[in-house]
Amino acid sequence: MRVQLDCVSRGAGQINEDYAAVSLAGDIGALVVLDGVGGSGVGCRHGVPWFTARLGGELLRLACTRVDTPLADCLGEAIARTARAHATSCDLTQVQTPQSTVVAARWHGDRLDHLVLSDSMLLIRGRDGVVRPVLDKPLDRLEPGPSKRLSALREVEEAHPVGSAERAAAAEEYARVSRGLRNSPGGFFTAAADPDVAAKALTGTLPRSEVCSLAALTDGAGNWVETFGLGTWTQCVELLEREGPQGLICRVRTAERADAGRDSFPRDKSVDDAAVVFVEFDGAP
Repeated sequence: MRVQLDCVSRGAGQINEDYAAVSLAGDIGALVVLDGVGGSGVGCRHGVPWFTARLGGELLRLACTRVDTPLADCLGEAIARTARAHATSCDLTQVQTPQSTVVAARWHGDRLDHLVLSDSMLLIRGRDGVVRPVLDKPLDRLEPGPSKRLSALREVEEAHPVGSAERAAAAEEYARVSRGLRNSPGGFFTAAADPDVAAKALTGTLPRSEVCSLAALTDGAGNWVETFGLGTWTQCVELLEREGPQGLICRVRTAERADAGRDSFPRDKSVDDAAVVFVEFDGAP
């Protein structure tokens, strides 16, 4: 088995809100990748990086020590434990309490379990060479009314030039409406303080013998496909095979610098934190 990992902040001196880790112990292995939600952390004295490290560590520990427990249940318990760790010092009732996306995978014997919550990605390459992306797209979960509202606000934003007051106002309104939909009925879900959210994650199980490799990415790395359109998910995995996580992130950084004003590729951040875990199993071509 070959494991490669990279997790970098959006720039020198910037705090990294992503988390990536792998555990290997005998025949049990697991990976966890989290992307802290920018702008969250209201009411918490610890901050988003503390939250992602605490939640990620709890989830990795539970996934490896409770191999017969579904990953969604492990995530729910990890969220509950993390909440208890700062409930007495922080206000976890805030809509913007610290939160994150979650990707997890666990292999044991001939079983491989996986989980994805919100907009980080898991790419599963089968022995047949086919890459299966597991994507939980938050906006796809929205009811028609909120979805149309956000689409209209994005159109208004993109209709005005970068740096204009009109574009900034539309972006702020988009962010405000989006925050109100997070972890609410009819909205979309991230891991925060409510363990019941774990049941909203996409989960699945495959025979380990059918899997060639796994790639878990935060959107700061997945933007190579989703924002900049530099290749397909299959080509993304091929790039990881050749150049590893560092090569993928370097290519995203090049694309971000070439469009620092976000004129050609509209996005929330000019440069984003990025994390990648790439696992190739024995016998991978």
